[in-house]
Amino acid sequence: MFIIREIMYCKPGKVRPLVDKFKTISELSVKMGMPRMRIMTDFCAEQYWTVVSEMEVPDLNAFEQMMATMPQGSTDDMKKMEEAMHGYHDLVDHGKREIYRLEA
Repeated sequence: MFIIREIMYCKPGKVRPLVDKFKTISELSVKMGMPRMRIMTDFCAEQYWTVVSEMEVPDLNAFEQMMATMPQGSTDDMKKMEEAMHGYHDLVDHGKREIYRLEA
């Protein structure tokens, strides 16, 4: 099992809008057969205005396949996903991805 962690360093005042987008994306992703995301905000972190989304995948092949293909969902869900993703770059200064093997 692997944990995929997306770490986003937001522009000041943009944490809540990004969290709202991620919540919508997580709900839609589950409907489309993808893993549920855990969404976290910094309480005490390396940088202010940090948002972390995290998901578990059984193996790296599953993650690669998920990243390489468009999720399959209803037309309405796909439209909602597109709307949720729209403009998220305007909220983020920079980010990174971390991948961990779950040992226990």
